[in-house]
Amino acid sequence: MKQLLILLLLAGTVSAQSKREKKVVFVIADGIPADVIEKVATPNIDKIIAAGTYTRMHVGGGKNTYSETPTISAVGYNSLLTGTWVNKHNVPDNDIKAPNYHYHNIFRLFKEAYPTKKTAVYSSWEDNRTKLALSEYVDLHADGYELDTASFHHDKQRDFMHNIDEKVIAEAVAGIKKDAASLNWVYLEYTDDMGHMHGDSPEFYKAVSLMDAQMGKLWEAIQYRRQHFPEDWMIVITTDHGRDEKTGRDHGGQSARQRSTWMVTSYRPLNNYAKYYEPGIVDIMPTIARYLQINIPDSVAREVDGTPLIGKVAIAQAAGTFIQGNIDLKWKALEDAGNVKIYVTTTNQFKEGGQDEYKLIKEVPLKQEHALIDVKNLGGSFYKIVLETRLNTVNIWVK
Repeated sequence: MKQLLILLLLAGTVSAQSKREKKVVFVIADGIPADVIEKVATPNIDKIIAAGTYTRMHVGGGKNTYSETPTISAVGYNSLLTGTWVNKHNVPDNDIKAPNYHYHNIFRLFKEAYPTKKTAVYSSWEDNRTKLALSEYVDLHADGYELDTASFHHDKQRDFMHNIDEKVIAEAVAGIKKDAASLNWVYLEYTDDMGHMHGDSPEFYKAVSLMDAQMGKLWEAIQYRRQHFPEDWMIVITTDHGRDEKTGRDHGGQSARQRSTWMVTSYRPLNNYAKYYEPGIVDIMPTIARYLQINIPDSVAREVDGTPLIGKVAIAQAAGTFIQGNIDLKWKALEDAGNVKIYVTTTNQFKEGGQDEYKLIKEVPLKQEHALIDVKNLGGSFYKIVLETRLNTVNIWVK
């Protein structure tokens, strides 16, 4: 009887845990290179790290390759949202003139998977919602304060930007506690402003400390929801670019520090891909999607450049070289068993909203970590290659 009671209690606990709704808050704190977040005292972020994980990251795409991406703010935001580099999402600067919306962002994917669940954007820059996340996929928002010069007088020291960030955090905290959308984006700008104005300086480091205090308020709101509601929350905090090595004022190029970013998350543990390789900002979108159990359509998944940082993955770090009518493929295997299916297309119709017809060329053991594929009969000089395993998919372009 005692054993039966224990089994019933355990079954009830597992059932209760399975009914807990998963929710996400992701934060972009603008323009903080990894060396700075590691140097400045951040006691509130440290609490989140203690519960979860810290890892270095990169932005900028593949340096000197087709996916090389400017280390600029809106470019980084959209790489996070879509899980793709600039050669696909087409946001090369902060003007956001012609984004390619065929590469679906996380808000669209979430709303298509869960139409009745809520999303929210709390942002110090309105364009994040209107031009990137897209208002039609956002249910709740608090933004546009940078346009209110009466309430937020634009002083030369740009202290108004800190006041806007404080307003955004207050709205985010209130929104999480009351409305608790399932997918939340919080964006804060002040750190980047201080970096541009002062470079590596006490002013910049103070801005990072102020941001840390704001993260403490967010973390407290998440803890409140966890304690009072059947919800499991994951917070992800990152940045969009680093800064130049010489002064700390500039960014946009491909130097090591301009590419150097980081991620803090309450999730533990990250997978072997995150452990053995340096993740990129494009990896955050598929990580959130996996946590929220979003089923990404195959046509979209084949275009995603990121790899999930949680759960098992089988393949990473794919590369290919064209050699006299053949493509020499290589990859890193993160599982010993299973096969890799290699698909190829010579078109890029997806970019225009169409569908590409992929041909299965070969299936080889995953642990082989290489394959030579004959593409002489396919014609053309451009190849999109998808390597598919039972756990994840990666893709590359070969020209």
